[in-house]
Amino acid sequence: MKLIILSLLSCLSLNAWSQSIHTIVEKNIDGKEYKLSELKGKVVLIVNIASQCGFTGQLEDLQVLQSTYQDKGVVVLGVPSNEFGGQTPEGDAEMKEFCQKKYKVNFPLLSKGKVNGADRRPLYKLLTDNKKTSGDIGWNFVKFLVNKEGNVVERWSSMTSPTSKDIKQAIDKLL
Repeated sequence: MKLIILSLLSCLSLNAWSQSIHTIVEKNIDGKEYKLSELKGKVVLIVNIASQCGFTGQLEDLQVLQSTYQDKGVVVLGVPSNEFGGQTPEGDAEMKEFCQKKYKVNFPLLSKGKVNGADRRPLYKLLTDNKKTSGDIGWNFVKFLVNKEGNVVERWSSMTSPTSKDIKQAIDKLL
């Protein structure tokens, strides 16, 4: 009996670390429900973005990555946050316009929200509670790679370009 209980606890613990993003429902930048289950079967790069950050130019590289890989089943998902130096003061409509006009972004954007703390959005709770990619977000443009099953497999800092060799190789490996 003791062995069975330990086995069950072990399975429950493993499932907690491998929860799929596909179970999460968020709001998109237009305020509409966005079910991440729509991303089943796709490789997803999730990035917390900002409009007035030294890394904001990465939006251009994120769009290049989206354009290069979208036909292969890759989706970039932008998540605006204003937690780091107030570098995303705009509301959702203004942020969407900024991304589309300045960087020609056509990948999905979620509504602006928190990526750290007790009231962080559900997606970031999953991303940062994951055993392999745990820890608070330190700045804008932190990148998380999610496999086709919706499990988080990798994390990169703001310093890593979205079009870096490391990110491209990791994506190619999941395809």
